[in-house]
Amino acid sequence: MTPKQGTQPLEGLPRHVAIIMDGNGRWAKQRGKGRTFGHKQGAESVRQAVAFARRNGIEALTLFAFSSENWGRPSTEVSVLMELFVNVLKREVPSLNKNGIQLRVVGDTSRFSRRLQAHIAKAEADTAHNTAMVLNVAANYGGRWDITQACKQLAKKVQAGEINPEDITEESLGRAVCMSDLAPIDLLIRTGGDMRVSNFLLWQIAYTEFYFANTLWPDFDDHAFAEAIDSFLRRERRFGLTSEQRQNMLADD
Repeated sequence: MTPKQGTQPLEGLPRHVAIIMDGNGRWAKQRGKGRTFGHKQGAESVRQAVAFARRNGIEALTLFAFSSENWGRPSTEVSVLMELFVNVLKREVPSLNKNGIQLRVVGDTSRFSRRLQAHIAKAEADTAHNTAMVLNVAANYGGRWDITQACKQLAKKVQAGEINPEDITEESLGRAVCMSDLAPIDLLIRTGGDMRVSNFLLWQIAYTEFYFANTLWPDFDDHAFAEAIDSFLRRERRFGLTSEQRQNMLADD
């Protein structure tokens, strides 16, 4: 796949791509720098990935920025990440608006400082009218937390008499997890060489295609993104059916 310069989507592209952005610390260490240097460079790769997705007509891009487990990292690194988050929010909103990109922060933001929460709320409000693409930033997010909060939503409805326990189905739970209003995640990319999902979008990736890249996140450029898309385009997605059944379904469409 050749990265596009225009904004028309290529046929067969994934509608929704999620990325686990791994390798910032190792990238910095290879250069004799501290981990925070890698995180700052990684922010530049975020800008490139968002631009690539927008140019190529991807409807939604979800980036795993900070997991619920990342609080266990050294306090200085967490502080830098939080400040970087604030700065990126302040700096990027004009560009998001220019390109019609809506920003959503996905996760339990209640643990963030009031200052960061205010910046998140303002960035989301300032971009809420945009319709060209949705950019989800998963921050203080965990897949188990997501499923748990969805269960709590349904439990409260049962307690209030709004629904019965028998009304809880895969469909109702699916509507309660994060990003239920968006297209299903077609492709999950993880950079950095590790092959695991790290508690990311556990419900949403039931039929997602996985792509694991050895590239460290700060080096993940348009070419690396295009290689991931190429891999996706070469796959047959059967969703539990046989090849013949899928082909017949596609032919009927």
